[in-house]
Amino acid sequence: MSARNDAPRVAVVTGGASGIGKAIAERLAADGHQIAVFDLNPGEAPHSYAVDVTDRAAIDAALQRVHDELGQVGILVNAAGLDGFKPFLKISFEDWQKVVNVNLHGVFHMIQAVLPEMVDAGWGRIVNISSSSTHSGTPYMSHYVSAKSGVNGLTKSLALEFGPSGVTVNAVPPGFIDTPMLRKAEERGMLGDINKTIEATPVRRMGKPEDIAAAVAFLASEEASYITGQILGVNGGRNT
Repeated sequence: MSARNDAPRVAVVTGGASGIGKAIAERLAADGHQIAVFDLNPGEAPHSYAVDVTDRAAIDAALQRVHDELGQVGILVNAAGLDGFKPFLKISFEDWQKVVNVNLHGVFHMIQAVLPEMVDAGWGRIVNISSSSTHSGTPYMSHYVSAKSGVNGLTKSLALEFGPSGVTVNAVPPGFIDTPMLRKAEERGMLGDINKTIEATPVRRMGKPEDIAAAVAFLASEEASYITGQILGVNGGRNT
């Protein structure tokens, strides 16, 4: 049975207004799910909410609106993210906190806010977008890599705790994906020679947001019910 034949669910996608998050929201909508986008700049799509994922009160208020307008949340995709490039010795604690707050604490808040209703329903899918940098490390991004590594650890722990309740928790660490965030980093000279990175990628291309969305759509489907606690790298073979 394909994912497109699944029963429709309400899916919340953080960071769903651009880049990888937008591609995920569009794919899940194409699969028949009702989508709620949480984003600092949500745009004008239906059921889009201005939410800072570091603000628990704002999350709770937005989720109440989702319940009123769409119903119970069955799928959560944590795609909101904030990058950072600085030599470690120049990272202030404020810099550290800002990156960790969005990339790790935001995931904590979102999951803790939606899990009770998933447990009550006996069904839920949580997919966290981490980063391939958790496999390889990346210089000048120690705060980002640390936060995303924390997301992978959280994923594994929650999978064990909530698997008996019918809730699966998985993570997708994207590789070199062509997104607005990546292009901004390129403009700042933070990525080196992109062509060399492509040459070092076994499939010889950059990833597309749709590549990540396809993996997320599978993990969010009914047929992925026996998959939990997994870190599914989508990186063209750069990290195996």
